[in-house]
Amino acid sequence: MELDRRQQYLTDRKVHSIYFGGGTPSILQASDIARLIDKVGVHFEIHPDVEITLEANPDDLDKKKVEDLRHSGINRFSIGIQSFFEEDLRWMNRAHNASEADSAIKRVQDAGFENITADLIYGYPLLTDAKWKANIEQLLAFDIPHISSYAMTVEHKTALAHFIQQQKTPAMDEAQAANQMEYLMDVLTAHDFEHYEISNFAKRERYAKHNTNYWRGVHYLGIGPSAHSFNGESRSWNIANNLQYIQHMFDGSSALETEELTLRDRINEYLMTSLRTMWGVDIDRIIKLFGAEPTTAIKKAAQPFIEKQQLVFVEGRYLRLTTSGKLLADHIASELFLLDVYDDH
Repeated sequence: MELDRRQQYLTDRKVHSIYFGGGTPSILQASDIARLIDKVGVHFEIHPDVEITLEANPDDLDKKKVEDLRHSGINRFSIGIQSFFEEDLRWMNRAHNASEADSAIKRVQDAGFENITADLIYGYPLLTDAKWKANIEQLLAFDIPHISSYAMTVEHKTALAHFIQQQKTPAMDEAQAANQMEYLMDVLTAHDFEHYEISNFAKRERYAKHNTNYWRGVHYLGIGPSAHSFNGESRSWNIANNLQYIQHMFDGSSALETEELTLRDRINEYLMTSLRTMWGVDIDRIIKLFGAEPTTAIKKAAQPFIEKQQLVFVEGRYLRLTTSGKLLADHIASELFLLDVYDDH
């Protein structure tokens, strides 16, 4: 229903990636996924080399599910491994166990899927450096082309936040997270992975199309509860509540909230996303999209980080994070943001 209503949101009718993510899309039947892909094809031209990714929990990927998915159109898996240690998975309150974490990747590979990424989490109290090394080595042994890794974060009003507040579990240690991130960068680059985005590593030319498009400012349409969309001029998002979302679909009302982006918003959005990548901030692109005026302020804000060797200015055009700068990516991006200027555009 929503796709029928919102298909005009994107002016580019050619789709290069479809991503089933957020929540637990792997609980869908393969026939449901195939029907949704067909629906996209009704409204858009699906590129012959389209990347169609399914986020999946390891415990959902039993043999029958994987075999069924071979006929659904899915050609890439993003598997939420997080850890290969039983006690860590229990502490994270994950649904799968260590055995399922291991067997899920094998099962997907045995079914003939090669385009796989797996997630690991670091920077939490139970994760010793020895366990972190073992997690990385075990994932490398699968010889998959893409690895994503994220620092453990504590969201407000969650059980973990409550336990930390009550001192029932230790707080996250920023120094531990930084050290484990540095180790990850060293090991994966030594194994010929490119660190093409802060949290993502891929063999050459095996970057995730969907996420790369997002970081490089390509427009996208999100369908379903909590889904976000971006078309360069505005950002919109659906309500998160499943029942309320369904009710909106049936009564024909909008489930959306929309934010119109000012010129400042659009420049800052570009700075935030592009700086996270190995391609960096393209000054020429800023001039092309937004005019020359913002570049003076951006270059001035970048200079202290260049002097600290956390940013480099390449070919007089690209601002890129150094290895040490990657550990401070969010802070550096926020310092490059344009603040009060351009608010009235």
